[in-house]
Amino acid sequence: MSVNKDYNEKQGQILTTAESLFSEKGFDGTSVRDIAEKAGVNVAMISYYFGSKEKLMETIFERRTEHIRLRVESLMKDDSIDYIGKVHLIIDEHIEKAFSKFQFYKLMVCEQVINKNPVILDIIKEVKKRNMQVITELIRKGQEAGVFRSDVDVILLFSTMYGTVSHMIIGSDLYREISGLTHLSEEEYYQHLKQLLSKHLKQIFKAILTHEA
Repeated sequence: MSVNKDYNEKQGQILTTAESLFSEKGFDGTSVRDIAEKAGVNVAMISYYFGSKEKLMETIFERRTEHIRLRVESLMKDDSIDYIGKVHLIIDEHIEKAFSKFQFYKLMVCEQVINKNPVILDIIKEVKKRNMQVITELIRKGQEAGVFRSDVDVILLFSTMYGTVSHMIIGSDLYREISGLTHLSEEEYYQHLKQLLSKHLKQIFKAILTHEA
């Protein structure tokens, strides 16, 4: 199913419900009937719109991760922003989206770690590959312009971003405790965490891409 489309009210309701249940119970722990009952639709309607539980999960993943590809494609056309500025915007976009859909992001990370379902693993892999292709193109253009080093491993670099954000989200409660930030409200704490991640990752990326600290 294409992600560049508008979903009708029922489709949106099914997707939102499925995302909530997958985040709460995991992919294997959620049945199509569970989704249908909570969404107030019948199983046949889910099958008609999405075909299967796997296709439903695929649509959710694509819907939630498409922003990176679209953002990079937009930035590549914007000559008013320099290359390191574009990379910084991608970092902030990823962090913001990860925290705005906190439970979904946890689901995506956990599915990669514990899920043995090859269909789900393939879905995640394909989504990552599509995003990585456009990010690689942006870095390549920066290299051609002489702004970025030519020996940068783009996959490893952006794995650093994904891995760091994933680790902090999964371990957010532990970090909050050991950092003495339990006095902050949840909203204040997440805002602090986003700012911390943004600064940290931008320093790493700038140092690796340009030899500058």
